[in-house]
Amino acid sequence: MSLHPAVAACRRGVRSVLSGLEPGDAVVVACSGGADSLALTSATVFEGHRQGLRVVGATVDHGLQPGSADQAARVVAQLVGLGVDETATVRVEVVGDGRGPEAAARQARYDVLEQLRERLGAALVLLGHTRDDQAETVLLGLTRGSGPRSLAGMRRAFDHYARPLLDVTRDDTVTACQVEGLVPWDDPHNDDPGYTRVRVRRTVLPLLEEQLGPGVAATLARTADQVRDDVEALDALARTAYDDLRAEGDGIALRRLHDLYRAVASRVLRLAALDAGAIDSELFHVHVRALVDLAAGDLHGEVQLPGHVTAYRDRDRLLFRRTAVSS
Repeated sequence: MSLHPAVAACRRGVRSVLSGLEPGDAVVVACSGGADSLALTSATVFEGHRQGLRVVGATVDHGLQPGSADQAARVVAQLVGLGVDETATVRVEVVGDGRGPEAAARQARYDVLEQLRERLGAALVLLGHTRDDQAETVLLGLTRGSGPRSLAGMRRAFDHYARPLLDVTRDDTVTACQVEGLVPWDDPHNDDPGYTRVRVRRTVLPLLEEQLGPGVAATLARTADQVRDDVEALDALARTAYDDLRAEGDGIALRRLHDLYRAVASRVLRLAALDAGAIDSELFHVHVRALVDLAAGDLHGEVQLPGHVTAYRDRDRLLFRRTAVSS
């Protein structure tokens, strides 16, 4: 019997990210129990064991809804049934910090996955985002006017993390689960129209497909790949320019900065702000734009940045200092 195309697509994506690992390496698969992460786990067990890898299935209980502990236990049982070598379940506390519940839960999840990866010495952590998730991310970035970094969508790989299913549709992961006899969990949050991403998924993208024709999600995901190439190239140029400028002394020499293309100069200023202690996840386009205006002389005074960092001009240099905290 030939392998079902949906199962084959999931395994092919996983195989491509595991190809550089060595027998005995550990791989962590983040699994919520939904169709995407179950299909990912199944594919990772199959491909990982063929390579002699140790597969660890991990589920994170955010405690955001009644019965979450029972659901986490159910996922652990599914992971065991799939044949993972080890399971891990962690309960986290999601603390609201002004970023909204989705962002806070995501940060808590990544924090615990990173701690688990370090404890296990895992070579890789796999995440179950699909092509549909990528399309939603690009569309949300477009509507928010977040610039090319947001339009580039989710990275296929970063640090010790990889997303093997970004070329696989959500329909394929659901089908793969059906073929393999897996029963996914339907997270109630995925049907709650109070979440912007849910409205995009349930209403906006289907409407675009209806009005513009099929293939919108695939086109948006392909756009992310194309923009990502450009963003990474500009980031590399900016890193080289920043390293050169930093070697000349404290702060940024404005004369040298003005010689750069604006797209590179703005990235240089962002790197300088991060090095000064600004918080990456809270450093938005409005902050970088303010730095650009300050450097150009179009803005006078100082720029306050997240992380208690202040940017200011001193003659021909842009400098940073810790923001004074009033008593």
